[in-house]
Amino acid sequence: MPSEQDLREMFAANDGPRNSIDPDRVISRSRGRRRPLQIAAGAVSTLAVVGIVAVAVQTSQFTSPATMTSQEASDSGSTAEQAPLTETFESTLKRAPADRLNLCTGTLTEVAPSFYGLQLDVAFAAQAPAGTDPVSGTVRLTNTSGTRVTGSTGATPAITLSQDGVVLWHSNGPTIMSLAIVDLEPGASMEYQASFTPVRCEVEDDLGSSFRDGLPAVPAGVYDLSAAIDFTADASMAQPDIPEIDLVSGPLSQVTIG
Repeated sequence: MPSEQDLREMFAANDGPRNSIDPDRVISRSRGRRRPLQIAAGAVSTLAVVGIVAVAVQTSQFTSPATMTSQEASDSGSTAEQAPLTETFESTLKRAPADRLNLCTGTLTEVAPSFYGLQLDVAFAAQAPAGTDPVSGTVRLTNTSGTRVTGSTGATPAITLSQDGVVLWHSNGPTIMSLAIVDLEPGASMEYQASFTPVRCEVEDDLGSSFRDGLPAVPAGVYDLSAAIDFTADASMAQPDIPEIDLVSGPLSQVTIG
């Protein structure tokens, strides 16, 4: 494309009578035709840049923190990873339901103290006959805290028979669908009727709704009994940092079978 200086020299060379063209006017029109093209080109470039920025913004907005790599998660030092193992383990146990706390042939579970200061004590006779008949007794729920505790539990606690830390039998089968009202002042207690069967169950027995018939009786010897129950506090006692259902248990109680 001729430059502005080239056009001026070309028009200056044609000095005859037919040269009625105004060079300044031609140059001005030439500039006018080029300006829209230049503006359009600039607009296209601007749109392209805006499009790139928009894509980048959308990408950053929809990138979820859950897609962090394991190295990034490690570098971030999340609270869950920094929590003590014992605290997490105890919190999990507190959420375990009483009737699934100990399973056949499994290791006897150690339960953290009740959030509300409740404790279960097994009150069976120290001697029980060998065989496959149920043995009846009582379980005592005591408020060991310094404040009144109100709420409800199931009708009866879950009983576990164990030896050397291994579960031999536990409460199973249909349960009574009713509630026991708990209203205990400091130091006060209430009792539940309970029973256990001195037989040995297996892993397959926990797969059904109740244990198989004809389970073998445990041999004569010294065994441990323990109890657990789920406690639901009244709404007036609820606290944000305490689970809705409190798992209550207590110390082991020895029983001699034979």
